[in-house]
Amino acid sequence: MSRRIRVIGIGSGNPDHMTIQAIDALNSCDVLFVPTKGEEKAFLAELRHEICTRFITGPMPRLVHYAVPKRRADGDYGTAVDDWHDAIAAIYEDLLLSEVAEGETVGLLVWGDPMLYDSTLRLIDRLTARARVSFDHDVIPGITSLQVLCAEHRMPLNRIGAPVTITTGRRLAAGWPEGASDVAVMLDGVQAFNSVADRDATLTWGAYLGTPMQILRQGRLGDIADEVTATRAAARAEHGWIMDIYLIRASATEADSDGEAA
Repeated sequence: MSRRIRVIGIGSGNPDHMTIQAIDALNSCDVLFVPTKGEEKAFLAELRHEICTRFITGPMPRLVHYAVPKRRADGDYGTAVDDWHDAIAAIYEDLLLSEVAEGETVGLLVWGDPMLYDSTLRLIDRLTARARVSFDHDVIPGITSLQVLCAEHRMPLNRIGAPVTITTGRRLAAGWPEGASDVAVMLDGVQAFNSVADRDATLTWGAYLGTPMQILRQGRLGDIADEVTATRAAARAEHGWIMDIYLIRASATEADSDGEAA
């Protein structure tokens, strides 16, 4: 009998966003792997503990904490990410062999949704390729920060009949996506919205979505870009970390000209 891995999306920060499917999956686990990312991000581990305390109705699974290695900031970005993923996959592999018995189920509690800009499923693929430990796995979706952003601002994600491009700050900083009119941006450490030429675009921004620290801003890009930049810097200084996301809607003039909003 092989081990089982359950990849469980737990939402963006509000325990109320846990789905019934996620709660049932959580209650089926014998072991939970809990990542720690340093003192400044202790909140992330604490939230996972809060979710366990609130929703597990039977015996508490064994909690196995592990330190997440830091990604190199120097050299080629792609190579650094590849090496980082290898290091985390090796940790998973060792923990599966040492902490999870044959026939047991381990849960990986993933922030947001495992399918949207998260690498857990890629790590699972690496474990499969390494073939040192036998397991099967399933995936439980979670509420994403993009959904929470739109819900908190009481707005639809897309305009009528129009697509939405989801990208990263690194990509947006390199240029506005070709043919796009509405762009959702995740993983932005450089505030790439400041590089967008269409200053009449609408910027819808949120940080720490779903948590008690949540911050929201919305307005004309040219009017609020500096405020968002300053607010983001102050929040990061206060908490030691930040997770934010935003949606940029090109102005009507730019959207009508083949979406060339930059």
